Amino acid sequence: MSDPRLTALARSLPETVPFVGAEVQERQRGRPFAARIGANESGFGPSPAAVAAMQDAATDVWMYGDSASWDLRIALSAKLGIEAEAIAIGAGIDGILNDLVRLFASDGSAVVTSDGAYPTFAYHVAAHGGRLETVPYRDDFEDPEALVAKAAETGARLVYHANPDNPMGTWHEPETIARMLDALPKDALLVLDEAYAEFAPGGQSLPLDTTDRRLIRLRTFSKAYGLAGLRVGYAIAPPDIIRAFDKVRDHFGIPRISQAAALAALGDEAHLARVIGQVESARERIGRIATDNGLLALPSATNFVAVDCREDGAFSRRLVQALAAQDVFVRMPFRAPQDRCIRVSTAPDEVLDVFADALPVALSEARKG
Repeated sequence: MSDPRLTALARSLPETVPFVGAEVQERQRGRPFAARIGANESGFGPSPAAVAAMQDAATDVWMYGDSASWDLRIALSAKLGIEAEAIAIGAGIDGILNDLVRLFASDGSAVVTSDGAYPTFAYHVAAHGGRLETVPYRDDFEDPEALVAKAAETGARLVYHANPDNPMGTWHEPETIARMLDALPKDALLVLDEAYAEFAPGGQSLPLDTTDRRLIRLRTFSKAYGLAGLRVGYAIAPPDIIRAFDKVRDHFGIPRISQAAALAALGDEAHLARVIGQVESARERIGRIATDNGLLALPSATNFVAVDCREDGAFSRRLVQALAAQDVFVRMPFRAPQDRCIRVSTAPDEVLDVFADALPVALSEARKG
């Protein structure tokens, strides 16, 4: 029974979360996974410099972190060639999305996203009372033209688009994003989630322009930098939009140890380059494993691969469960027709060996229905 003291909005929300974590599943199963390749974490680990920075900062965790994340913002400013006032630090992209929806859509305003895109965004929209409007994927790509048209139709304030995309791993050229911006209704703000920007082909992305009031870009230290457990992300936008976050953000939400690790990781460009190379090799390996089992690996610009099972969503769900029974943790997209796929995170060879051994057994089980 719902507590009557909850707000009407809270009582209306489903008792679900976007993702059930690996640890939750391990407790339910009564044993750990042998291959943790379902959450797009970096199995290649953080920079040794980041580990050393965390060790150095450990004795100072009795202090709150810098509420302005000043040193990290200055370092990002220098690396990106933009002013520090155009950067906000948040508790991963998820934390920034929470604040963003609270700022722009908590009065019931419409927001637009792709049906089946990153579900945490939709979770925050519902939690803050926004009105979610969706458009379908087109050929496993998010559809920029349809997103813009839906924004014009609904008067949406926010348009969410991930590039490269999660959960499909597909990617639009910078020129496509520029055309999308030019077509955007004048009162809409494009939320460009670039969590996987470091893996984009050739490292190419839309040029940074902190005067463009049509756009806010979101990036993270969780993926390529291997710091998912520390929850550090950042937003790039015109300074007045960035200042608005101060009205709602958790001012001590980024721990001192997280700031130290992110700062050190940012400076270790050699480690980042190695990880990008390792991810590319692992994507190729996942593709070979898929082909060897009669499946199809879709082209990916991320640190995961969407593997087309060439069946329907019910089959993919059975396959995810059968892989879990073989101690392999993977996930799948939530909406048809993309739910015909499973999503496999890149990882070192010894982890992918476990996946390669488990997949034919799991496929046999899934085909039994």
